[in-house]
Amino acid sequence: MMLVRRRFLHAVAAVLALPAAVRMAWAQAPQGTPKLTQILRADLQGQEQKVQETTVNILDLGPGIGAPWHMHPGAQELLYVMEGGVIVEIEGQGAKLVKSGDIALIPAEIPHLARNDSMSMPAKALVMHSRSDKDKPFVVPVKRSS
Repeated sequence: MMLVRRRFLHAVAAVLALPAAVRMAWAQAPQGTPKLTQILRADLQGQEQKVQETTVNILDLGPGIGAPWHMHPGAQELLYVMEGGVIVEIEGQGAKLVKSGDIALIPAEIPHLARNDSMSMPAKALVMHSRSDKDKPFVVPVKRSS
């Protein structure tokens, strides 16, 4: 298990070590919308199919921008903030500021959101999902009463 985790972290580090190629994929998003750039999507091996797929994405949140309430059926989410700060709100846990260098774990099937409350600084995060059933929808919007 530790060896698999170590190999995964090495793969993520290798992806992050390619800034020129990755930066080309980071074109500016339209004003007022979050931008999610997928940098990896692969089936896992040696996991007895308990996790069918892992996705790794870059989430760019401009000042004051956020993703709406949603959940990922059968998918746990890890959100690692690379730049700025991201408010992560998980149903039943409240809101938490995740600063650059920190990580948030979001359980599968739990409604949540992520937003950048700064009005002047953008935020960037590495977002990883481990899915137990890749035939289910990747993301499902969740309506919440205000």
